[in-house]
Amino acid sequence: MNKILKTIRLIEKQIETFRAPAVTQVSWRKDPYLILVSCILSLRTQDKTTTGASARLFKIADSPKKMIKLSTKRIQKIIYPVGFYRNKSKVILELSRKIILDYSGRVPNNLEDLLKLKGVGRKTANLVLGLGYGIPAICVDTHVHRISNRLVWVKTKDPHQTEEALGKIIPRRFWIDLNTALVTFGQNICVPVSPYCSRCYVRKFCRRVGVIKSR
Repeated sequence: MNKILKTIRLIEKQIETFRAPAVTQVSWRKDPYLILVSCILSLRTQDKTTTGASARLFKIADSPKKMIKLSTKRIQKIIYPVGFYRNKSKVILELSRKIILDYSGRVPNNLEDLLKLKGVGRKTANLVLGLGYGIPAICVDTHVHRISNRLVWVKTKDPHQTEEALGKIIPRRFWIDLNTALVTFGQNICVPVSPYCSRCYVRKFCRRVGVIKSR
């Protein structure tokens, strides 16, 4: 346990000079709805593109009531070129309507209801809970899954298994910030192919599982 916590602290120190992930930047506005929509936009989309699309969209519609006044074509035009922008425009409109009709215009603050929203999986739901409501939740995306296994914190086959395994070994006080730390680390240092092991702060703690070639 002490080794894992020390590793997390070193990762947090190394990422201090890097730009935070797009959704984390949106979370500074402390609005669960904006975090939710930004999460939708970020799926299979680079952070730079997500940041731009989120800024353009929220300038026009930053609440469910404002969002449903827009047409799918208008949203598509605003968020382009995010990946799957046509489908995402429909998802954003549908979940905005559901939030208004079923939850009085407020994004649900529990996992069960968040998962009832079309297009929302455990990763997005946990990110909304953590960054939007301050409720401890472990959000596992590809970076968190890869790095956790590369460091041999866990030995898991999919993100859901990783979430459960990390929940048993990571103290709750670290849960909310874990995704931001590992995503930033995974985007800049512990990248999927040829990670920058030579300048990694935690290389002495890493077994480099799955690493064939490093820099």
